[in-house]
Amino acid sequence: MTTLTKRNRRSEPPAERWSNAEEEEEKKREEEEEEEDTDCKTLRLTLMEEILLLGLKDKEGYTSFWNDSISSGLRSCMLVELGLRGRIQLEPQGTRRRKLLERKVLLKSAAPTGDVLLDEALKHIKNTEPAENMASWIELLTGETWNPMKMHFQMRNVRERLAKSLVEKGVLTTEKQNFLLFDMTTHPLTDRTEKERLLQRVQDSLLDRWTNDSRRISHRMLALLLLAHVSDVLENALSSLPDECYELASTRSRTLLEADPDQESSRVSSPAEEIVWAILAAFNKS
Repeated sequence: MTTLTKRNRRSEPPAERWSNAEEEEEKKREEEEEEEDTDCKTLRLTLMEEILLLGLKDKEGYTSFWNDSISSGLRSCMLVELGLRGRIQLEPQGTRRRKLLERKVLLKSAAPTGDVLLDEALKHIKNTEPAENMASWIELLTGETWNPMKMHFQMRNVRERLAKSLVEKGVLTTEKQNFLLFDMTTHPLTDRTEKERLLQRVQDSLLDRWTNDSRRISHRMLALLLLAHVSDVLENALSSLPDECYELASTRSRTLLEADPDQESSRVSSPAEEIVWAILAAFNKS
């Protein structure tokens, strides 16, 4: 009688999901999509600047006192922007098909971006060991952590620093306003054309250029829509629409926002898209 011995094959490390050729092709496609989304003659704003611009009151020059979501939303913008610029990515899923929030944020490239806020966030990620997941990074950069040893990760004065950047680009100006008990620096809108162009892009993405397949929405526009939602400023972008268009845009945005991030991320074509859906997963959890 013979006995059969079952040999275990040596487990091979999971192949990288994104090859260099795929990344180059994806980068080229993303550049083409950005050209479609924005006029090459317009200012190139970061996601953080666009979200702040959507949240600012035009004449008053400050965000709503009742909006307690924009702080974490702006930090999320930094993480997505770093992903879009090829600086960070999520660790591979592996054979266990881990969910988005179970995967750590990994450094992909430490090359400076040229943006002070992004480079500051990138430095934190680079110097952190062990790595953190997406939800943890949002909390750390916002300062919402109970660990006193990690308080130094907090990104401070983000709104003011972004507003100053928009002042330098000629979109906002700087004024002082008196609020009875205190004076506050405000940044009223000066370039109405730039904000109207931003509003038009958001509205068009949910109306004339809408597609039911999130994979066919450009990565930057998909990120802008989801980040506007988590920052509680998407309503600001749609409020000027006629009633019928407003209802249609709101319905379509809900379709996008109610999607399962883990399921959507399993169909994406780039690491940057995974980060976008991981951000939504983090806010859905909170």
